[in-house]
Amino acid sequence: MREVSELPLETKQEEIWIPLSDGTRLSGRLWRPVSSDTEPVPAVLELIPYRLRDLTSIRDSIHHPYMAGHGYACARVDLRGSGESDGVLTDEYLEQEFCDAEDVLAWLAAQPWCSGSTGMMGISWGGFNALQVAARRPESLGAIAAVCSADDRYADDVHYMGGCLLSDNLSWASTMFAYNSCPPDPAVVGDRWEEMWRQRLDESGLWLDTWLQHQRRDDYWRHGSICEDFSDVTCPVLAVSGWADGYSNAVYRLMENLDVPRRGLIGPWSHKYPHLGKPGPAIGFLQELVRWWDRWLKDVDNGVMDGPMLCTWMQESMPPSTSYEDRPGRWVGEPSWPSPHVHRTRFPLAQNTIGRPGEEHPSPPLTLCSPLSVGQYGGKWCSYNAPPDLPYDQREEDGGSLVFDTEPLRERSEILGGPLLDVCVEVDRPVAMLAARLSDVSPEGQATRVTYGLLNLTHRDGHGEPEPLEPGKRYQVQLRLNGAAQAFPEGHRIRLALSTSYWPLAWPPPEPVRLTVHPSQSQLELPLRPPEEADELPTPLFGEPEGAPPISAKQITPGEQRWQVSRDLADYRSSLEVVKDLGLVHFEENELDCRRRAVERYSWVGEDFNSVRGETDWTMGFSRGDWSATAKTRTTLTSTPHEFVLHAELDGYIGEQRVFSKNWDRRIPRDHV
Repeated sequence: MREVSELPLETKQEEIWIPLSDGTRLSGRLWRPVSSDTEPVPAVLELIPYRLRDLTSIRDSIHHPYMAGHGYACARVDLRGSGESDGVLTDEYLEQEFCDAEDVLAWLAAQPWCSGSTGMMGISWGGFNALQVAARRPESLGAIAAVCSADDRYADDVHYMGGCLLSDNLSWASTMFAYNSCPPDPAVVGDRWEEMWRQRLDESGLWLDTWLQHQRRDDYWRHGSICEDFSDVTCPVLAVSGWADGYSNAVYRLMENLDVPRRGLIGPWSHKYPHLGKPGPAIGFLQELVRWWDRWLKDVDNGVMDGPMLCTWMQESMPPSTSYEDRPGRWVGEPSWPSPHVHRTRFPLAQNTIGRPGEEHPSPPLTLCSPLSVGQYGGKWCSYNAPPDLPYDQREEDGGSLVFDTEPLRERSEILGGPLLDVCVEVDRPVAMLAARLSDVSPEGQATRVTYGLLNLTHRDGHGEPEPLEPGKRYQVQLRLNGAAQAFPEGHRIRLALSTSYWPLAWPPPEPVRLTVHPSQSQLELPLRPPEEADELPTPLFGEPEGAPPISAKQITPGEQRWQVSRDLADYRSSLEVVKDLGLVHFEENELDCRRRAVERYSWVGEDFNSVRGETDWTMGFSRGDWSATAKTRTTLTSTPHEFVLHAELDGYIGEQRVFSKNWDRRIPRDHV
């Protein structure tokens, strides 16, 4: 990324307190042009719970000053109960959060340095609440930019996928368990820091318990899901994601269903802003963002809406790897979505083969009972950290799966969109899942996963009212795989692999399932985009990534990133251990030392479905001089055929002395999961 120190406008930074209608104050940081003292500018809000004074301060210093230098007042605000903001945060996307956001926007719009026009932006949580607040139509809100977020909290978020419980539900709940247990900085809030901290420790709650209480799509998940009524959104929307991210499907749906000026962008990236995008290539996203704000917050006729509605990175074939520095490819543009360039084509399944369209291949039924090890090389549902959490060679998974291959391709093929599996199945248990993977198989046999999908078969008719399966009965079900943009070279094969488990990416069913597939009644639908379609895009489409110089932070002790698969052939115990350690970092602007270490472990023994176990341990520590405060959390999730068993621990330390301790034990009935 090119660091831009000389921006068009001189800027200044200030700490702000924003009063809410109930008397609560939120902590914020504001960057704005010096000239806004006399020449008001639009304001752009990023409202998230991730601690602006330390844990997001480096990232914030790259993009907010950049936008301020191009004529915007940029406010980065910590949610109620996070950072130095008052109160307690008790769940994501609460009604209180939306009301607070409306208060903050109204406050920004009323400031003498603001023109009265506002925008919202954010990645992940900030992208979600930008969409959610837009659906409430605050008076000042002129446009939003939502990155790596979704319109459907149940079907397309970190919790459930196709009605299957994701292990990221545990991982993400543990992340927020740790963040919610962090102390405010006494240098900012003074002596009341300990009282504020103890209140957070005591009242924030165990979010995983709440999320496991809602295993089907009910009113809890409908709240904050703008897909309930897309017409609620009336301002322009820029929607962005990446193919290594968990939220790319939402970009398609937003382009298809919104009726406002909108642009979609999907690159090769993981869960990152595109100017910091990994895998690369990163792009000049901040330049695009400034153009977006210029058009909709300043009414500048700059052509930002010219060209395709949706731009996606068509990825070239690559050998399988758990990390990529770059993904070769090219930008392709679609005038609308669904696109006239994409032709959905059905391919019949036969015994271990994918036939050609229109062909008939009589095939006997095929049976499958996957081992629990299928999924161990599946990577992360959402690649938060990029390496090394991408899926590895799928040959490691295919031995426990039903595999269907095309013949070697006679010519290059490209897909853009979500493949659809229309399959006839029967099972021998009332609760079962089906995992489908689509891979690019090289002539040497390497299998790179392109996309995948999950379906809890009790959710075959919808996520609101699951129904148990009748053993031995045939069901025709549709499983939509995640969207992809992928080229398959001549001579390669396209592989469909089916399994009855995909652990630890998704929690397995209550007991092993024998599934029968009837290939002669099954088809794979691929969204083919002919390579000869004119892309009509300039080269390069985007500029090089730019940003303001990041603030200074010193790495005192090194961090650690580890993704380790192990299997003991003596006792048949297997595990996946993930370590995400920031090390010890010194933030020079506020003389604060910060450490953050997370360890996740997913384990099982042989084919014992009752042995499946997820454990997370987090340590968050903050210190300055002779002051230090540390929070340690531990969460363990196991299951029986009838219940989820949840145990959690939270301890708070001032110096070496433990000053707070709380344990939770919960047993939650399984609801067709």
